[in-house]
Amino acid sequence: MLKVHSIQSLGTVDGPGVRFVVFLQGCHLRCKCCHNPDTWDMSAGKEMSPEELFKKVKRYKEYFGTAGGITLSGGEPLLQAKEAYELLSLCKEDGINTCVDTSGAVMNEDVRKLLSVTDRVLLDIKYTNDHGYRENVGYAIQPVIEFLGYLDKQSIPTTLRQVIIPTLNDTEENIAKLKEIRDSHRCVDSVEFLAFHKICETKYQNMGIDFPLSDIPEPTKEQMNKLNMLL
Repeated sequence: MLKVHSIQSLGTVDGPGVRFVVFLQGCHLRCKCCHNPDTWDMSAGKEMSPEELFKKVKRYKEYFGTAGGITLSGGEPLLQAKEAYELLSLCKEDGINTCVDTSGAVMNEDVRKLLSVTDRVLLDIKYTNDHGYRENVGYAIQPVIEFLGYLDKQSIPTTLRQVIIPTLNDTEENIAKLKEIRDSHRCVDSVEFLAFHKICETKYQNMGIDFPLSDIPEPTKEQMNKLNMLL
C-alpha cells in the first residue's frame, strides 16, 4: 500500500505535458523552504494500493498526449520506492509515461528498481554546496550528486530543479556551479528555476510551527528572469 498525501489529476508543472500527479506522504528532510510540511509525517496520509491508483491514472490517459503521464512527487517518493515500483510498472505496461520528482536523498535496491521503470527524473538540487545543504536541508550534498551520477550511468533523462531563495542561492556563483553540474552529466537535458514563495505559511501556522524563512522576501520576476538568462 502507498501512503498518499493528495492527488492532482491534470497537473502542468510537474513534468512534461499534462500529468496525473500523486503526492506521496512522508519526508525525512527538513528543508527550511519546504512548502508542504504536512507531507512530513509518514504515519499520515491515505492508504491506496498501486492497482487502485493505476485505475485512477488510466481514466486520464486520453489527456496525456505523447508527452504527459504520471508523476510521483511528495514528500519524498523514494521512501516508498517498493510500492511506487509496482504502480509505475503498471503504468509502463499500459504505455503511460512515468516521472519521479525527488530530492535524490535515498538510494537502495528498491530505488534502483523504481528508476528502472522511470522515464524521467525531476531532481531537486536545493543548493550547490555542502554548507547550504547542511544548514538549510539537514543533509549532505554528496549523496545527491551520487544519485545524479547513477541517473547518468543509466541514461535516465533528468531535469534539474532549484527553488530560488533570495540571499541563500540567488547568486551568479550558485548558477555557475549548477551549470557545472548540468554540463558534467549527459542525462541532464533541462534546468528549471522555481520561485520561492510564502503562501505555505498558513500551513505552518495551522501545524503550530514556525516557518524558518518567513523574513526572506520572494524573488521578483526580474530577478528570476536575470538568473534564467545566466543558464
